[in-house]
Amino acid sequence: MDSKRKQPIGIELVKRGIVTEEDVERALDYQKAEPRKKLGDILNILRVCDPYVLIEAIGEILDEKAIYLKDSDVKVNLTDYISVDIAKQYKAIPFQEINGKIRVCFADTSNKRAVDTVRLLLLNKGLIMEKYITFETNIDIILNSYEANSDDIELNAGVSGFIDSVIKTAMEKRASDIHIEPMQQGLRVRYRIDGQLINAANISKDKQAQIVGRLKAISNMHQEKQESQDGRIIMYPEYNIRVSSQRNIYGEKFVLRLLKKNEDVKSLYDLGFEQDESVLKKTFNKKNSIAVIAAPTGEGKTTTLYSIIDFLNKPEINITTIEEPVEIRINGLNQIEIDPKTTFAESLRTVLRQDPDIILVGEIRDPETAEIAMQAGQTGHYVLTTIHTIDAVEVITRLRKMGISDYDISSTLATSVSERLVRRLCKNCAKEREFTQEEKKIINKIGEKYNIKFDLEGKKTYEAVGCKKCNNTGYYGRIGIFEILEINDKIRNLIMNHDSTIDIRAEALKSGYMPLIVDGVNRILDGTTNLQELNNKLAIY
Repeated sequence: MDSKRKQPIGIELVKRGIVTEEDVERALDYQKAEPRKKLGDILNILRVCDPYVLIEAIGEILDEKAIYLKDSDVKVNLTDYISVDIAKQYKAIPFQEINGKIRVCFADTSNKRAVDTVRLLLLNKGLIMEKYITFETNIDIILNSYEANSDDIELNAGVSGFIDSVIKTAMEKRASDIHIEPMQQGLRVRYRIDGQLINAANISKDKQAQIVGRLKAISNMHQEKQESQDGRIIMYPEYNIRVSSQRNIYGEKFVLRLLKKNEDVKSLYDLGFEQDESVLKKTFNKKNSIAVIAAPTGEGKTTTLYSIIDFLNKPEINITTIEEPVEIRINGLNQIEIDPKTTFAESLRTVLRQDPDIILVGEIRDPETAEIAMQAGQTGHYVLTTIHTIDAVEVITRLRKMGISDYDISSTLATSVSERLVRRLCKNCAKEREFTQEEKKIINKIGEKYNIKFDLEGKKTYEAVGCKKCNNTGYYGRIGIFEILEINDKIRNLIMNHDSTIDIRAEALKSGYMPLIVDGVNRILDGTTNLQELNNKLAIY
């Protein structure tokens, strides 16, 4: 990260108040053991300050564009532009293409040979390079992940063997989804693990037709059709695999959703709920009402529904579920799977004639389903369902937009829960460290906003390092963070009076409602996750 500048980079950073002189001294001591590492990289490793602020400052000092590069920032397929060997040799990663320009991150923009070599390679492809600087550690993590994941896949096997290897490796790595994507110069395979997409393999273009044909054959899809299709793979005894195909400009993309059969339902406490059992019983299982789990796609809504149902399940209670599809089979439940010819609304009408005590509706997608679910809650049933929205208070807005009257919402909605899934730090490689002053400032600011005193005295946080066990991500598994909105009489009156969600939120905060971010900070303080992951999920700074 060297370049022409008036002062050494450490002095410049101290002048700007980014780091202290003590921080620089620590970094210089570290550099004695690692002389090849740049001072900026060492300061990042030591986490003496916010890494986003640090790299931005370094960019300004060096007069270079800078970015704190993460795997999620890489929007292109690396090997469409340069080889993995070149990327490793010159510590360079192409990460975004816009209007004929390709943005490339370097660990050292002063390395003229590296910059010129990559620039020429891209120019030969008709692309203008726009160079950025980032930390070498970030580049290494991305490249190691890129290589490590392809090592486990049998690339030289026949097409059948290759697809089998891709699926079995995904199972071993705890992937929830497999993405097989046609690109300009080949096929890219990615796994979604703990909510993050990571590169698994890159396949030459000449294998594309064979792979597509094999996927369609084992998924029971029509071979000739190139429009969207849905299918299933039933070759693996322990898994149900749902397959979706969608054509793009380079061919057909496939997404395989891996659903483990006979998977045990997690308890509410395993999910991340911390309330006493008596509180949970009061929160859920209210007759003549509806409870809604709210979150964006992929944030664990269905899993939470299953856990609540399992929590409430007793021999004397008639529980019926309406799902698309049934992901986990639970003894004692009447589980109905929606087929292409049936809607949630139609199935719900039928279920109401089956004398249920509790009804689980997989998702409220349309006004008709919302209306019937409300009617069910008003006629002696307890309805559990999910809805796509950002938080517990916005559930009210979402129901209003679906045409549900304020009277019906206020009289029927009992509980609204919002959740997100944050990644757990990998216990095998997480590195303990002190909170930086900037991190303490962020946490205290959150506490002040919600009138909470977070105890940071003697508390440590952990750095996500990365190892083979966690696929070099630094995280292993996920846990939920939650907010629960109880609809009390005051909130009910506000809904009836057509008040805005701003007023409803203000009243909820007075009544003990705590937003997601508060539960997230508690997960940081108990060492489950860190501020960086919480920010990735909630964008708090």
